[in-house]
Amino acid sequence: MISVVIVEDSRLARKELRELLTVYPQMNVVGEADTVENAIELIESSTPDLIFLDIHLPGGSGFDVLSKLKRIPVVIFTTAFTSYALESFEYNTLDYLLKPISQDKLSRAIQKAEIFLNRDQKEGQKDKHGLNDKIFIKDRNLSWLVSFEEIRMFESQGNYIQVFFGQHRPLLQKSLQQMESSLKEGLFLKVNRKQLVNINWINQMEKLANGKLILELTTGEKVAVSRRQMNHVKLYYSFGSC
Repeated sequence: MISVVIVEDSRLARKELRELLTVYPQMNVVGEADTVENAIELIESSTPDLIFLDIHLPGGSGFDVLSKLKRIPVVIFTTAFTSYALESFEYNTLDYLLKPISQDKLSRAIQKAEIFLNRDQKEGQKDKHGLNDKIFIKDRNLSWLVSFEEIRMFESQGNYIQVFFGQHRPLLQKSLQQMESSLKEGLFLKVNRKQLVNINWINQMEKLANGKLILELTTGEKVAVSRRQMNHVKLYYSFGSC
């Protein structure tokens, strides 16, 4: 069975899609949402395999939903607009269905989903990024292909993250949670709710008189460790005396 969530602001559109899906017994609709806020809550709690996601929603857009998820399921966009197709594939997008949705196009999209999810299940969890892996970053008219080893820090900036490498600090359309979940463990430390730091770029730690813990990077940049993450950072480095 493939668990499915439908995110659509129109009650009629939700009903029509649900009826189309009844033809496929392997599709198990576990919930529906009609706003950005409701969609995030539902997807996080039900962790579906697949979501059918509209672009325009009360409270924002389908992209706003994806940018706030800890884990992005397989996505099939359902929309009346063609202008968002390119942007949609920056996410885990499997297909882009234009309304009104035909049974034939839906059938092809579901076949893609089955193939993708079966392959993913056989392979197990997808390999996460290591230090030698590279990431493509495009910010306005500039592009970089950077290894994670070169990146000293990621910093949350709303629906984006700022990537620190060399003298550059471009923005990447991804949440900090999404970036953290894509990395192998032990490479980057979450030091507070806004920053992930590459452990190889940490030069020293300092405990201030007020009890706060500060990390100094080899570049001289300093980041504060939140109280919530302090024990984790101390434990990782065996800094029990800090």
